[in-house]
Amino acid sequence: MHISALENARRFFVAYAGNLQGGKVVDIGAQNVNGSISDVCPESLRYVGVDFVAGNGVDVVLDDPYRLPFDDGSVDIVTASSTFEHSEFFWLLFLEIVRILKPHGLFYLNVPSNGPFHRYPVDCWRFYPDSGAALARWANHNGHPVALLESYTSEQHVDVFNDFVAVFVKDQAQAHRYPD
Repeated sequence: MHISALENARRFFVAYAGNLQGGKVVDIGAQNVNGSISDVCPESLRYVGVDFVAGNGVDVVLDDPYRLPFDDGSVDIVTASSTFEHSEFFWLLFLEIVRILKPHGLFYLNVPSNGPFHRYPVDCWRFYPDSGAALARWANHNGHPVALLESYTSEQHVDVFNDFVAVFVKDQAQAHRYPD
């Protein structure tokens, strides 16, 4: 994970996690490769790292990358940083994330909007400013009242990747909980 990805994740936790003390965070793509979301996740939250391979920082190994082994509505925050570009069917994974989130639950997404090909084990996608709104519409189309709270593309000054960042709430009726 590159420096700006960690900085964007830190900013997410500062801005959004304050009223979720003791909440459960599921980090998808948790294997520690040059840094991990766990490095910036507040200690007041319960962190669970999942990945499709065992490794440093991985608590749960997925049998199926499109089926998360958590109950419906059981998770406060799901994070995926530098992961969705490696998911062949990220739209299926997005709906699975929505399934496990509590109604007030948040999904933090960080994915490259540019940069070189980097197979791990595949590299399929880049995300642009309209991607967050499109994912929210995809969820709405599938019967989930997801709302996009914010999205942006951060410029890179040290690395080659610019990050596309988006924050979603599972139920748009809960968006008022995150005014900032």
